[in-house]
Amino acid sequence: MSNNSIGYSDGDVDTNESSNRSLNAIIDERYSRRQTIFGGLQASAFAVFGSALLSACDDDDAQQGSAITVNAGADAATTSGNAVTLQGSVTGGTGGNSWSQVSGEAVDLVMIDQNTVTFVAPAVAEATALTFRFSAENGLQSDETVITVSPAALNFDAVPKNLDDVVTVPAGYSVSVLTALGDPIIAGTPAYANDGTDTDFASRIGDHGDALHFFGLNAAGQRDYSASARGILVQNHENITETYLHPNGPTNLSGGPRPAAEAIKEIECHGLSFVEVSDDGSGAWSYVQNSAFNRRVTPNTGTTFKGPVAGTDYLKTKFSPSGTSGRGTINNCANGYAAWGTIMTCEENWAGYFKRPSSGAESDEANRSVRERTALARYGVRSTTGNYSWSTATPTQDIFTRWDARAGTGAATQDYRNEPNQFGWVVEIDPYSPGSTPRKRTALGRFGHEGAWMGKLTPGKKVAVYMGDDSRREYLYKFVSASNWDAADENASDRLAVGDKYLDNGTLYVARFDANGSGTWLPLVFGQVPNRPATGGFPEYVFESQADILVNPRLAADAVGATPMDRPEWTAVNPVTGEVYLTLTNNNAANRPLNDTDAANPRHYNDPKDGKDQYGNPNGHIIRLREAGDDGAATGFTWDIYLFGADSADADADINISGLTADNDFSSPDGLWFSRDQNAAGQVNPLLWIQTDDGAMTDRSNCMMLAALPGQVGDGGNVTITNMDATGATAQQTTIAGADATAATLKRFLVGPKQCEITGVDTTPDGRTLFVGIQHPGENGTYDAPGSNWPQSQSGTTSGRPRSGVVVITRDADGIVGL
Repeated sequence: MSNNSIGYSDGDVDTNESSNRSLNAIIDERYSRRQTIFGGLQASAFAVFGSALLSACDDDDAQQGSAITVNAGADAATTSGNAVTLQGSVTGGTGGNSWSQVSGEAVDLVMIDQNTVTFVAPAVAEATALTFRFSAENGLQSDETVITVSPAALNFDAVPKNLDDVVTVPAGYSVSVLTALGDPIIAGTPAYANDGTDTDFASRIGDHGDALHFFGLNAAGQRDYSASARGILVQNHENITETYLHPNGPTNLSGGPRPAAEAIKEIECHGLSFVEVSDDGSGAWSYVQNSAFNRRVTPNTGTTFKGPVAGTDYLKTKFSPSGTSGRGTINNCANGYAAWGTIMTCEENWAGYFKRPSSGAESDEANRSVRERTALARYGVRSTTGNYSWSTATPTQDIFTRWDARAGTGAATQDYRNEPNQFGWVVEIDPYSPGSTPRKRTALGRFGHEGAWMGKLTPGKKVAVYMGDDSRREYLYKFVSASNWDAADENASDRLAVGDKYLDNGTLYVARFDANGSGTWLPLVFGQVPNRPATGGFPEYVFESQADILVNPRLAADAVGATPMDRPEWTAVNPVTGEVYLTLTNNNAANRPLNDTDAANPRHYNDPKDGKDQYGNPNGHIIRLREAGDDGAATGFTWDIYLFGADSADADADINISGLTADNDFSSPDGLWFSRDQNAAGQVNPLLWIQTDDGAMTDRSNCMMLAALPGQVGDGGNVTITNMDATGATAQQTTIAGADATAATLKRFLVGPKQCEITGVDTTPDGRTLFVGIQHPGENGTYDAPGSNWPQSQSGTTSGRPRSGVVVITRDADGIVGL
């Protein structure tokens, strides 16, 4: 057996010469994953890790026979997630060569030929030796090698901040565009012209791609949670950049009348896309235009309401007098994944799409009750025209007039006064059943849903779903199912029926964060929620039923004294610890003044940009919590602030609390996702991806994505911050900060193109392919002066209208992305 190892540093194999081993050379050429597998290897006996190749010779430990020499190669060291290729050599033999694992944590050995195998280094908590045997002559002769695997590390060089018009990734990685706005996904739909003349977006990829998820398919086209070469990519389409959708920009955008053809196009660009994608076997991904799984869900798609609000007066409209059905979903931002194989898409900033002036000649205030006016104001349903003025489109059609939410003098079933109540929900959809009807889960409450992420599932315990309400001074919510989790439901054939079981009955809670690092989940249950006190010129709000609370949880959260947060967005759950992370994207001075900070939202400061002051909390932070007893049904938790966003170039210690540097500073965290627990990146110490939607630091860099190896709640301590407002007044605030960020725990992995937001992230189950969403590049430009030329610019073309899209990122030398 080989007894000596080759030292390992920073993602590459280093030599460690000894009397027992000699080494020809480290070959600097990088070998791609496919080159490694299909004949890119030349040396007689070696191991490959990441992007370096190790060749062994003159091995005194190799077994020597009179005519046969067997060599398993040099011992070596690596870290979790790296691809390792072992190649043995035999001189004088006649065949029958093979590899086997002798000891250590079991790995899957993939045979390339009788001398060569490859595997991915497993997740480990400490340095762990794996021993492999190379045998010849059908086992009569053999030699062994030891590969020592250390815990996961961020083995890439941080990407510098930049203002380039491409997606920039670390050296040793490749990026390609998979899908983009307008790509045809239904057979017969023509290619996208990208000049504003395209139509039929119900058959094309929508705009402003947001959260996404990969659902695996096996060779037979059936659900396979572990499949990594073929699947259905589901993506939200949050909004539109309307100037690029029409030949010369939109017509009468702010007041109407809008041409019907323009309005239909804009409406259909919202919703979700379901697209089959596959790896051709060489690492090149593409989508299948004529797949039976391809589907668009738009604001015009039929939906069904489930849970306590279904069938109540709150949902009755001209289209649905029964209050049990509706049409479509809109402003879909973050999402959630159900273990039984469905997507939970979330309706975020839906309120602005409706026309409902709150004053003036067109106001319906006289036809509304005081309670209705209070609820509508709390949710911001008060637009003069509605986003994009769809209700004015001519010729008049019901798909347009539904966006006019003004109440008439007759019954609610004669108009669309309740249409706003049909939005703001979590919507569950089965991607494997294209003909199924999306279900809106009313038990999870109605607000500006940013995401709905399930807690760690434990058989026999309740299912918890964590949800942020994306607006400044809104709340963090949790839903706890009435039913206990049964692992058998993970493989049920009727997936939406499983959703009925866990998502239609339970308790909705809202979070209160206390100054001592503890927290309480406050139940939003009729009879336990007090009436909302009179505020802002409105009278006391008296709750009438549980349905009332679920339609108006913001009012209920106000009443129970929940903690208003700095724009709560994505939630993510550590698959190992079960800890819950929440991005708090930012806040301004009006909503977070100097005298209104608290321990969970502790900062008020200035981050100047282009000579203009930005007071409040313009860079945001990420908070995390751990449930009491690690039980998702617990009503108590502990918390700390994992990371504080900051511009490291000009922030002092009261702002840059996490000790960020030029390699890992960021602003306005938004997207948040832990790697899948099916591969080493999601095990032991899971890899966390952080995406930004920034407006505060964009003078220094486009939006970005970072990779992190976070610790746990309580790994830091109390910090007292001195805040300052625009007048120079100061105030102190104590909070609980997590451990400082270091180069080993946080690095910038990606920077996007101009004027984009980075949002949406998932990997294949094996972790070798990363999907990332690039939203609204060039959003500040116009059809005749685009603010970006991406995705064309990714391949060097500096012309053409920008398009939101999805990129595929892989390691050139194989292995798990980010490690």
